[in-house]
Amino acid sequence: MTAQDSTGSEFTAEWERWHKQHQDRLAAPDGFLAITSINWLGETPARFADAPGAWSADDSGVSVVLDDGEQLELDGAVITGKHHFGRIPERGGVFPKDANGVYEVARRGGNDILRPRHPDNGLRTDFRGTPAYAPDPRWAIRGHYRAFETPRDTTVGSVVEGLQHVYAAPGAVEFEVDGQPLALTAFNGHTPGSLHILFTDATSGVTTYAANRSLQVAAPDADGTVVLDFNRATNLPCAYTEFATCPLPPAENRLPVPVEAGELIPHEAAHPEPQVR
Repeated sequence: MTAQDSTGSEFTAEWERWHKQHQDRLAAPDGFLAITSINWLGETPARFADAPGAWSADDSGVSVVLDDGEQLELDGAVITGKHHFGRIPERGGVFPKDANGVYEVARRGGNDILRPRHPDNGLRTDFRGTPAYAPDPRWAIRGHYRAFETPRDTTVGSVVEGLQHVYAAPGAVEFEVDGQPLALTAFNGHTPGSLHILFTDATSGVTTYAANRSLQVAAPDADGTVVLDFNRATNLPCAYTEFATCPLPPAENRLPVPVEAGELIPHEAAHPEPQVR
C-alpha cells in the first residue's frame, strides 16, 4: 500500500466513523425519526392522541394539564396536574418524558409546538441508514472566512409554508471549485466559534435532497482558514419526516456547481411511507 493509499484509507475510515455516529443520533430512541406528530399550540387547551395531557400556549409560555393517572418527568422531577413550562426561547426546547416516549416542547418561527417522540415509531424501527457519496478528499476544500463588520440578521424560509426563521450570520466563507470562485453565508454553529452552513447545489433534487443540505464547519484558524468538508454534508430532519420545521438556505447559498459529496436523498424521501404508529 502506498502512502497515498494509506491516507485515503484513513480518510475513508474516519468518515465512516463520523457517519455512523451521525446516523445513530438521528435514529436514537428519542431522535427525529421517533417523532409521531407536530402540534401547533394555541390558547385553547388541546389533547393529542400520542401525548398525555391537555396542552396550551400563550404569551406567558407553554402549559400542560395532566389528568389523574397521567404524569411526566422533567430533569428528575415528577410533573402531575397543571404545569407551566414558561416561555421557550426560539430554537430552544424542553423534553419531558414518560414510560411511552419523550415530548418535545419547543418554539420554532415564533410558534410553540409539541412533538411527541416514540421509539416504536415505524420510521425509526424501519430505518435502513442514509446513502451517501463515497468519501473523497477532493471535496475537503480549504476556504477563507470573511467576517462581516457586524453579524447580519438573515431571514430564511422553512419547509413549513409561511414559517420563517431568523439567524445571525457572522460572516461568509469564500472558496473555489475547479477554479470557480464561490461563497456561502455562514450562521453560528453548535460550538463556540464554529459555523453552520445551509446550501443547495446542482445535485439538489437530483441525487441529493432538494430543499437543503447542512454543513458544520470548525472554527476558523487565526488567519481565517477553514475547511469545508462537503463529504460531511448531511440531510436535515425534513428529508425524513413531515414533522420538521427545517430552515431553507438563504438565496445566495444556492451553488451553481454540482457538489457530488455527502448524504444522498434518503430512502424515506425517495419512497415515502405513511407515518403511523
